[in-house]
Amino acid sequence: MEGPNESAVSEFVLLGLSGSWETKVFLMMIFSSIYLGIILGNLSILFLMITDLLKEHKIISFKGCMTQICFIHIMGGVEMVLLMAMAFDRYTAICKPPHYLNIMNPKICVSFVITGWVIGVIHAMSQFAFIINLPFCGPNKVDSFYCDFPRIIKLACTDRARFEFIVAANSGFMSMGTFFLLILSYIFILVTVWNRSLGDLSKAFVTLSAHITVVVLFFTPCMFLYVWPFPRSSVDKYLFIADFAITPALNPIIYTLRNKDIKVAIKRLSKRGH
Repeated sequence: MEGPNESAVSEFVLLGLSGSWETKVFLMMIFSSIYLGIILGNLSILFLMITDLLKEHKIISFKGCMTQICFIHIMGGVEMVLLMAMAFDRYTAICKPPHYLNIMNPKICVSFVITGWVIGVIHAMSQFAFIINLPFCGPNKVDSFYCDFPRIIKLACTDRARFEFIVAANSGFMSMGTFFLLILSYIFILVTVWNRSLGDLSKAFVTLSAHITVVVLFFTPCMFLYVWPFPRSSVDKYLFIADFAITPALNPIIYTLRNKDIKVAIKRLSKRGH
């Protein structure tokens, strides 16, 4: 039995690695130097990749091109599944908050990740198996800044209609199908919130706005390239900048700056600074 003056513990105190101020400063300098080195190393790699834009002739080997295609489609399939998992997570959090922890348990989260990788590999290899044995006997200039199935098939010395259909049926159907499922899920969430809150959709819009933005930016280039594949213009390679640059830039906003715990931590840090 608890006494009348006892209260439940709401937090714990971490003693850290050392109680000495000098040791704390030393460890901070060491860890800061290590992380700074990691950041500089990654920036150097990014700089070497970006400077490729300035080269007049950009060459990639056949194996390197095939590897890049596989990587793009595997990661694309994984991201599509994870975007659907995020939509399901938002639906559970907004429409079924009392059951959220029971539904979105660790097993379900792990199953989403495993399913994403399995679908990504199957999605990529089901197309790659047809493309890898295509004969390339003449043109070798790809009108893009990356390798992908539509651009590579255009260079093949064979009847391309069957392979164009395979890419449209696989990547096109997957892109458009996933996009419409996500949009329908967000509409269902908004309608549910509308009915429960008597027309107040502000909270739902704030929660879903960033996710909807990422979905639109991610799927618009995919549908443009794969649903109507093999375009005569070069617009698609500029649209894919959204996938390669803009969408990753939004990740800190979605996963950190909009996170409640991160906001609380930033406020605490700013108060300590003052």
